Amino acid sequence: MKQEGIKEREIEGYNPNHLLDSLIERLQLRNDAALSRLLGVESPVISKIRHMKVPVGASLLIRMHEATDIGIQDLRALMGDQRKSFRVGYTKTKQRKQRRTENIVD
Repeated sequence: MKQEGIKEREIEGYNPNHLLDSLIERLQLRNDAALSRLLGVESPVISKIRHMKVPVGASLLIRMHEATDIGIQDLRALMGDQRKSFRVGYTKTKQRKQRRTENIVD
């Protein structure tokens, strides 16, 4: 079964390539490999973002912000993300930690 890309592919105007190209230009880098080294991520991560296999995550946006001093809202605008908020999902590990805390208190 072929894996579908991220849902943002359906959002009109979403283009992470514009964000990546803008960062490469602003930082005067040669290519995606140089960008991945600067951001501290593996090269395949940048490739998967370019091909819209994975979204640009919150932690990567923060790394981009730290490397460029461009605001998070501006970085999101560069890739065409026009959502009002950027939310991190509620994970089961958070639920487990909460249960452990409740058990200790009881």
